[in-house]
Amino acid sequence: MRTSRTSKETAKVLQALSAPVRRQTRNSSAASALKSFTYNANATSTAKTEPGTGSVVPSLSAVSDDDSSLSEADTADIEDLLGPPPKRQKRNASPINSPHKQSPRTPRKVIVKDDPDQKPTRAPQPRRLPARKIRDADGSVTVEPPSNWDTMYNTVKKMREDNPTAPVDTMGCAELYWRASSPIDRRFQTLIALMLSSQTKDTVTAVAMHRLHTELGDPTPSSPIKIKQEPDESKPDKDSTLNLQNILTVDPVRLNELIRTVGFHNNKTKYIKAAALILRDQYEGDIPSTPEGLMGLPGVGPKMAYLCLSAAWGKHLGIGVDVHVHRITNLWGWNKTKTPEETRLALQAWLPHEKWHEINKLLVGLGQTVCLPVKRRCGDCYLAGSGLCKSEIRGLEPSLGRVKEDLDEPKVKIESL
Repeated sequence: MRTSRTSKETAKVLQALSAPVRRQTRNSSAASALKSFTYNANATSTAKTEPGTGSVVPSLSAVSDDDSSLSEADTADIEDLLGPPPKRQKRNASPINSPHKQSPRTPRKVIVKDDPDQKPTRAPQPRRLPARKIRDADGSVTVEPPSNWDTMYNTVKKMREDNPTAPVDTMGCAELYWRASSPIDRRFQTLIALMLSSQTKDTVTAVAMHRLHTELGDPTPSSPIKIKQEPDESKPDKDSTLNLQNILTVDPVRLNELIRTVGFHNNKTKYIKAAALILRDQYEGDIPSTPEGLMGLPGVGPKMAYLCLSAAWGKHLGIGVDVHVHRITNLWGWNKTKTPEETRLALQAWLPHEKWHEINKLLVGLGQTVCLPVKRRCGDCYLAGSGLCKSEIRGLEPSLGRVKEDLDEPKVKIESL
């Protein structure tokens, strides 16, 4: 038939166009045989031996995908079977302990033994508070003293009594009057000593005062060679040449020469001459007995006025605050002030009145011997190691009570005072 011939020709063409049959090796035939054992519940496997080669060719009966038992099995996707990758644990993070797993190991007990050589730790010190204002319920304001101020004050007072070697103890302004002078001349001499002491060390002030006591009324220069004579107790003590009348009559050049060792002696010469005129004209030759009157004199400030009232008149109306008192009270944390006048007002707000006179000499002596402006000797202070001084330099060794002498301060011996 014609149709039959056409189909045969078509089959030959397709056979010619198809790829040639590859030669099947022994390994490939074995792999083909293994494919026959894939899971298929409804498939039946048969094996045929290919003629001429002797190789076994497995065959599966045709089963559709819908009829396969694998389509009926309750299987999950491979992405559902695999969990998410574990997160990377951060460094120094605590390990995650599963609540279901408990370690069979029991924790070890750590027993800390006391070391006899170990130094005991310092107990925490209470907080140091400066002087502070407290407003009461009725609106009144009171000033609370600094913490432990009385303990610090008494400790420093005991230290100063045990070692009274400060220059202020023997050469302070309150000690430089002439013992044989009249009370009115003593008060005048105390005022002059205070005016000379500004920006000047006590030893230098004492030298200048001794010249005024002995050389102010003598216009001729003294002999460089003096012969010391034994004091005659039968004769009364020689009176001082430092009085108001001699200051009024002395030439300013001569006065400037006598006080040339003190600081700012040129200005102080002018102040002393001007103050002498005011005392003669307004106060009948005596010094004022009020702070306002003393501060009205040229060259006299609040510190000099209150110290002069305390030493000359015995009136303790205010605290004389100099650089030592201002510096040390701020180092202790009693107040936070910038000027001596602010320190005076801050101290007078809470310090008991009976201590207004002695606090100046107490702290000035401390500042001259132990609590120096440069290179403080905290090892020699009785407050060392107590935790009371907030500015203590720890670790300084005591100097065995020896106070180093200042080389630029001359040694002075005052006689017949």
